[in-house]
Amino acid sequence: MNPLDAEALYRALLDRLRPVFAAGSAPGADAPVLAGIFSGGAWLAERLAADLSLAGFGVVNVALHRDDYAKKGLHTQAGPTALPFDVKNRSIVLVDDVLYTGRTVRAALNELYDYGRPASVELAVLADRGGRELPVAARYVGGEVDVPQDANLVLSRNDAGRFAFHIEVREH
Repeated sequence: MNPLDAEALYRALLDRLRPVFAAGSAPGADAPVLAGIFSGGAWLAERLAADLSLAGFGVVNVALHRDDYAKKGLHTQAGPTALPFDVKNRSIVLVDDVLYTGRTVRAALNELYDYGRPASVELAVLADRGGRELPVAARYVGGEVDVPQDANLVLSRNDAGRFAFHIEVREH
């Protein structure tokens, strides 16, 4: 398998998540819920919710909790965090496209806790590229990828909803 084949990584992640949502498939306060980090994680959560026959999913906007907010500012296309479920005492599967330093996950946890204290938060990522700066690990991973340190792994989605990765070299 090509390690940058986003569709193959998606199928692997979906297979890893099926038992989680099958076990908690009865709707209610005890059933786990999906929340995707804007933007790639939200795209994944949307497709996972459909493929897992879930009633819905949440979207987490981390912009205000990022430690580089002053440099990046707000995403103009990002709306506010939208969670169609009560966070308090819920089991949440937080979804993101790429896990690298762990800083985005930290920001997402801060945003989630602004809405209440979940019972648990487990992380699901399409691609784990290593390189942690924070003690963060994903419970569910589509696959591990090797990307040069001076590059970003960027997820895109076409009109049919299919995913692809491309590598962008960072300007210094």
